Amino acid sequence: MPIAMVNARAVEGIRAPLVRIETHLANGLPSFQIVGLPEAAVRESRDRVRAAIQTSGFEFPRRRITVNLAPADLPKDGGRFDLGIALGILAASDQVPKAALARREFLGELGLDGRLRAVGGTLPASLAARDSGHQLVLSRDDGAESALAGGADVVTAEHLLDVCAALHGKATLPTAEPPEPQPLNLPDLADVRGQRQARRALEIAAAGGHHLLMIGPPGSGKSMLAARIPGILPPMTDDEALETAAIHSLRGSDHLHRNWRCRPFRSPHHTASGVALVGGGSNPRPGEISLAHNGVLFLDEMTEFDRRVLDVLREPLETGVIHIARAARQAEYPARFQLVGAMNPCPQGFDCDLADRCQCSPEQRARHRRRLSAPLIDRIDIAVEVPRLPTTELVPVPGQDEDSATVGERVRQAHARQRERQGKMNSVLSGRELDQQAPLEGDDQVLLERAVEKFRLSARAYHRILRVARSIADLTDRRDIGTPHLTEALGFRALDRWRLD
Repeated sequence: MPIAMVNARAVEGIRAPLVRIETHLANGLPSFQIVGLPEAAVRESRDRVRAAIQTSGFEFPRRRITVNLAPADLPKDGGRFDLGIALGILAASDQVPKAALARREFLGELGLDGRLRAVGGTLPASLAARDSGHQLVLSRDDGAESALAGGADVVTAEHLLDVCAALHGKATLPTAEPPEPQPLNLPDLADVRGQRQARRALEIAAAGGHHLLMIGPPGSGKSMLAARIPGILPPMTDDEALETAAIHSLRGSDHLHRNWRCRPFRSPHHTASGVALVGGGSNPRPGEISLAHNGVLFLDEMTEFDRRVLDVLREPLETGVIHIARAARQAEYPARFQLVGAMNPCPQGFDCDLADRCQCSPEQRARHRRRLSAPLIDRIDIAVEVPRLPTTELVPVPGQDEDSATVGERVRQAHARQRERQGKMNSVLSGRELDQQAPLEGDDQVLLERAVEKFRLSARAYHRILRVARSIADLTDRRDIGTPHLTEALGFRALDRWRLD
């Protein structure tokens, strides 16, 4: 029967839904038609496939060829279906065995000479093929990325002829190998002089996955501190690493080639648009917040960002997911990131040292601070002032400042305690879970209630204080939250004190 079926994978967010390439040869005037909601690049595959089949020495059927990409309501784009379409035509014309296609999936763009080109974004397809029990065949350039999916059967080929030889049982395609991990040379926390409170805030934020804002004049060390967060965060779990790598795969990021288990650190410029941060476009793609998934999003000069751009972060900060809707396409990307921001305390900048020397008027300071909306501020767990240091504290003293390895070990142990106790980070505990994991004694409950009343805090801020206190207790391996933990958590509410200025 002149019909063949080949398996491939489309792209839908970080999912890779199955696409069945149905090929039918019929009598009549020669024609070649592709149906099933193909976009321009898919329709253009007709010429690439015809040339690749002919230059590889096969016969291109002079019949009426209809290729259906099912399901028809799923948008298909790119050249990733070229290989599957070519094999479908060859199988329907009995030039390759149809039975050999059943438990395999094929991805790859074809050159006019039959060579396979990389299509990118193949890690989600590799994970889906693994779950389906299928072998995935793709180009050699896509092999290293796809092999990150442990347990997946991924083989690579350089040419259409290589794939056809394997289908005939005359050759064996090489198994894809994951990339070799690259040594990391992360900045060390020991390079930071002084700033005891800021270093402490950094450690607590890393221990519980809390959002952090550092406030201080230029040159006080805010960016330097933020750059050292990756050095104290523990490596991702296998599931976290694969999910993050799948997102970077869709953007063609080199994160996979550096060290795919290292938590991402993204630092977009303050001129970035809302689409650049959350993702989008006519063909939705992940933005900076999704590329920072399971890692850190650092916004330097936070008050220089457009306020409307910053406000698009409010939903993903709460839900850990971003939904992108366009007229023809919808996509959903994970965005569970740790926000770290840095800002000047006033528009004056250099002369301000968080003391009494600021010459800005109260109106100027208020206008500067209003660049951050109240709902966004309410979602920040820790706000710490980073003052300009006196020259005496810039002189290095051996052994005075802990390095990243020492601090990172405490953070790793705090992470382990949270995973063992509740299966998640403190920063994502719900109100009911906080009642179980962070109960307060009578005097501590009164202290927190007074703070909420004095600073006019919301219920969200109330819960965030409890989460920070829970992380402080975890760093000291304490099962219950004590008064020192709660008072320290309240001390990291500089933004609340600002609101009363």
